[in-house]
Amino acid sequence: MPLKSAILEWGTGVDVHGKNYTLAARRAVWDAIHHSSLTFLELFGDEAMEDMVVEATVAIPNPDEVNADMVLAALPHDKPSLKIVQGGLEIEGREGSGDFTIIANAAIIVKLNVG
Repeated sequence: MPLKSAILEWGTGVDVHGKNYTLAARRAVWDAIHHSSLTFLELFGDEAMEDMVVEATVAIPNPDEVNADMVLAALPHDKPSLKIVQGGLEIEGREGSGDFTIIANAAIIVKLNVG
């Protein structure tokens, strides 16, 4: 049975001073996943829950600087996938300071076997 998209959530993550792309990406995923309470999923039964897939997409200025395993660890399900794309923001607080804020955006799609 094909999986069907059931939930779409989004979030934002920021690393204010560390220029840590992984931290910003992980915070964005955590923010997205914690915007919803998924208790209604029990209505679909254990089979739907067992087949549940969580797909995360993170937009960040330097995708190659992100440790994907650390970001995936923010997802509470055992079948997550992660796509990291160019996007987000990198802002220097004061010109010439070298102190950058990294802003990542995440979208989470939960797919279920709802027959």
